[in-house]
Amino acid sequence: MNTTLRIKYVIYKLFLLTVFIILLISNYQCDSNPSSSEENPNALPTVTPEEVGYSSEKLAQAAEFGEEIGYAALMASYDGKVFFSWGSVSENYWSHSIRKALLNSIFGIYVDNGTINLDDSMDDLGIDDIPPSLTDEEKQAKIRHLLQSRSGVYHAAAAEAQIMKDTRPERGSHPPGTFYYYNNWDFNVLGTIFEQETGTKIFEEYKRQIADPIGMQDFDIDNCFYRYEPELSMHPAYPFRMSARDMLRYGILYQKNGNWKGNQIIPEAWIEESTTVYSIIDSTMGVGYGYLWNVIPKGSEAAQLAGNNKIFFHTGIGVHMLMIIPEIKLVLVMRMDTDGEWTDPGEDTLDLALMILTARTN
Repeated sequence: MNTTLRIKYVIYKLFLLTVFIILLISNYQCDSNPSSSEENPNALPTVTPEEVGYSSEKLAQAAEFGEEIGYAALMASYDGKVFFSWGSVSENYWSHSIRKALLNSIFGIYVDNGTINLDDSMDDLGIDDIPPSLTDEEKQAKIRHLLQSRSGVYHAAAAEAQIMKDTRPERGSHPPGTFYYYNNWDFNVLGTIFEQETGTKIFEEYKRQIADPIGMQDFDIDNCFYRYEPELSMHPAYPFRMSARDMLRYGILYQKNGNWKGNQIIPEAWIEESTTVYSIIDSTMGVGYGYLWNVIPKGSEAAQLAGNNKIFFHTGIGVHMLMIIPEIKLVLVMRMDTDGEWTDPGEDTLDLALMILTARTN
């Protein structure tokens, strides 16, 4: 298999894996120099692709292909500067499972200040669920295990796709901390724990701690809500709506180790801990899972996509994506309008991501 086909295969495996686990669950415009900070004081700084080692021609081809397969917005930045912006970048779209990566930031702030203790168990915290209630063994799951999606609690959860229900392990089949399963119960309960331990609300706190300090332009807590399914679980999901440019800004915050214009918003140590691999999802490609982030470590086959650099990312129903490659200072955002009818582009999504990544000339 030649190199190009091998790279495509690696990306295909990577994204299909995420789609399986989670799904299981405009007019044409390509502006290499989008709205400048002089026009909008809150806008991110912009550069031409060539200034940061990317090809305008290749990015224009990627934008054209993105429009063809149904994407709504694409953006990329180098070291905090936007060099690629296409589509409806200010429109707030559902973020789907990227909500987990968004929770990571505010969770880390309260771990760092001592409000949340990762070694507290469900028993310590008084966490239970509707009957069949948690067993004594399940109550030994720690917050750390939930962040790693290794709780061993396989209770029904809100916002589970049918295939997640079908593939959920049997209750009691794995003790806490011993087995990875992409588990909406873990993710939803983290939301409950966050609000219980901090005395705050997820969306309001995200706005106060993250959106406002880094200057998000479109984020509005009125666009976010809790998804309750009380017949399944007492713990709701917490869907976010976010624009491409605000999501890019969030990715830049992580690319810069949590520091925004000299202010340490997210503890650097938390980002390092969160993007450490605790479970291997795909042993062939080396894709792993940290705390609410998918992680591709150095040395893995998939890491060769970025010159053997560490990658961390999250997707939403296989079509939304936030990817950060810190060592090449790259953040990539891909958004689709999934509010109404939409068509999954399948492997074309992978080809589009590859087109953007390989537009790098330096």
